[in-house]
Amino acid sequence: MTTTMKSKLGLSRAKIARARKLAGAIALPVQEFITGHTTVTVERATLRLLGADGVNADGVPVPNLIVAALGGRCSDGAARCYISALIRSGKTPAELNDAVARGVDIAGAEPADRAAIEKKAAELVAAYDRRVADNVARRNAELERYKENIKSPMLYVIVATGNIYEDVKQAEAAAIAGADVVAVIRTTAQSLLDYVPYGATTEGFGGTYATQENFRIMRRALDETGAREKRYIRLVNYASGLCMPEIAAMGSLERLDMMLNDSMYGILFRDINMYRTFVDQNFSRMINARAGIIINTGEDNYLTTSDAVEKAYTVLASQLLNERFACSAGLAPGLMGLGHAFEMNPGIKNGFLYELAQAQMAREIFPDAPLKYMPPTKFMTGDIFKGLAMNTMFNFVSKATHQGIQLLGMLTEAIHTPFMQDRYLALENARYVANNIENFYEEVEFRRGGIIASRAQAVLDETLGFMEQLRGKGLFAAIEEGMFADVKRPRDGGKGFGGVYEKSPSYYNPLETYFRRELKLD
Repeated sequence: MTTTMKSKLGLSRAKIARARKLAGAIALPVQEFITGHTTVTVERATLRLLGADGVNADGVPVPNLIVAALGGRCSDGAARCYISALIRSGKTPAELNDAVARGVDIAGAEPADRAAIEKKAAELVAAYDRRVADNVARRNAELERYKENIKSPMLYVIVATGNIYEDVKQAEAAAIAGADVVAVIRTTAQSLLDYVPYGATTEGFGGTYATQENFRIMRRALDETGAREKRYIRLVNYASGLCMPEIAAMGSLERLDMMLNDSMYGILFRDINMYRTFVDQNFSRMINARAGIIINTGEDNYLTTSDAVEKAYTVLASQLLNERFACSAGLAPGLMGLGHAFEMNPGIKNGFLYELAQAQMAREIFPDAPLKYMPPTKFMTGDIFKGLAMNTMFNFVSKATHQGIQLLGMLTEAIHTPFMQDRYLALENARYVANNIENFYEEVEFRRGGIIASRAQAVLDETLGFMEQLRGKGLFAAIEEGMFADVKRPRDGGKGFGGVYEKSPSYYNPLETYFRRELKLD
């Protein structure tokens, strides 16, 4: 859908505008906090974008070694230290990285001359800019070359073997079967590691480590498969958890196309400190915005702990807040893959109509966003026949309401991680439905006062009431009180709280300055 398409629900434009205004008021105090603070992973991401890479003999990444040595001086920014070491040593970034990995401490040295630091920073930032610009140009050229084969919605599948080389085989098979988007699920608990593992990996539980080398391996494989299939295959990973900005940085370097990147997911579902998460999501989204990476937000997760009918308004409220925070980080609407899900209890009478109302409402409120629509999982029981029926209804709603990114449901959900044949059947199902209802929805209008239109209007009204409460309490207090997903998180608790620093008056970060200039945020 675009802003010019006709509404089927008749939602009040004034109410939608009011909801966006409330989102701005709720986000403002949080954004002010973000502006005045940095974190250890923001500083490590900055070092990575300046050239810091590699690990020591114990596998500790060079960016971690530098930031750990700086300690509380992270409040001044880590870039000055790294650039000064380059200037004083005369080394290249690769040579300096080797020295740090061998034990050379660069944190205690006197800063170089300010003018020299500015000159070297400009050189390093320009090198990063060229690489990202090349990645964006390559993606756009491939999409233009194969534009006749782009589907709507894009069909999205996951691979999760734990071994990057096995992931490649499964991803190639999925792409040949018709997948447009492949996500490599991360190994369990990587989001709670305060470092990014290094190199290609062949072990993992329920997924594969997100590393820069694994990104590079999968990117190359999908490019080769896409060339044979005459389609551009998008690659997805997770810019979330304690290393959110660092993984975004690596994704920008290796031409990932989508990143799971929510403003509150880590707080609510991984118990990561809220101050840390809000600062990290902002920097990671600036990186994604410059690299043309679509973010996927995580509102579907709310419906795993809350009822999808009773708490539908929390999904819309979160979408509006994610949109506001994304705007503040420079993301255009076309890069906002706002999330939601087909997760109502299948035993509810007229549940399909409620699902259709929710999906159509999201489409009409966010007309230019490539919405990320998630399949049923909560009520999948292992009955593959019922599961196939539920997935078919989900595929119908997704195609009919013009969702942008459609994660395909597996008929074996709740039994095991997908086999290749499960993905094949899911792709067949989605393509069958999409082909048979291609123009069906244009033939249909919803009755004023009917179940679908009334349901959407009721959810919008409930969302407005909820957001009025959020504005009164403030977002930090609302999270403490469990107003999202029925999960309570203290503002001074959670993982990563010790890695948050107030910026000093002399804080220096040439990448942040670069992003703000390129994204026109000043």
